[in-house]
Amino acid sequence: MAGKGTPATALLTKRKVPHAVHTYEHDPGESSYGSEAAAALGIAEERVFKTLVAEVDGKLTVGVVPVTGQLNLKALASAVGGKKAKMADADAATRATGYVLGGISPLGQRTRLPVVVDESVRRFDTVFCSGGRRGLEIELAPDDLVSLTGATVASIAG
Repeated sequence: MAGKGTPATALLTKRKVPHAVHTYEHDPGESSYGSEAAAALGIAEERVFKTLVAEVDGKLTVGVVPVTGQLNLKALASAVGGKKAKMADADAATRATGYVLGGISPLGQRTRLPVVVDESVRRFDTVFCSGGRRGLEIELAPDDLVSLTGATVASIAG
C-alpha cells in the first residue's frame, strides 16, 4: 500500500502543495471509513473530512464534511444555487470520481465536479481527507483543500 500514488497525491505533488500522507491498515469489515481513519491515526474525528457525492438538480456535486456530522442536502443545494439534492448513486459517484466508495478524495477526481466544503474546515491548521483509497489519508491546510478543489465554503454539515 505505501508508496503507491493516487491522482490525489499526484496533484498535490505536481502543484507543490505542502501535505503529509498517512496510511493505516483498513479493516474490510469497517464501513465508517472516516472514524476508522481518525482512530487508526490517533486524531480527533472533527479534523477528518469525508467526501460525499450528491445530485443537485440532476448534476453531481461533492460535499466535504467532518466525519462527526452528516451532509445537509438542502444546504448543499443552496450553496451551489440549486433547489433539490439527493445522495448520488454509488456507481455514478465511482464513475465520475474514479475512486471507490470509502476512498473518494475531493482531490484529483476523474471528472471535475463542483465542490462545497463545510465551513468548520477553517477551525483547524490542517485537516485530513481521503487520499484516493481506503487506508490512505492526506493531511493539508484547509485553504489548500479549498483552492485545489475550487470549492465553495458553506455551512453544509448537519
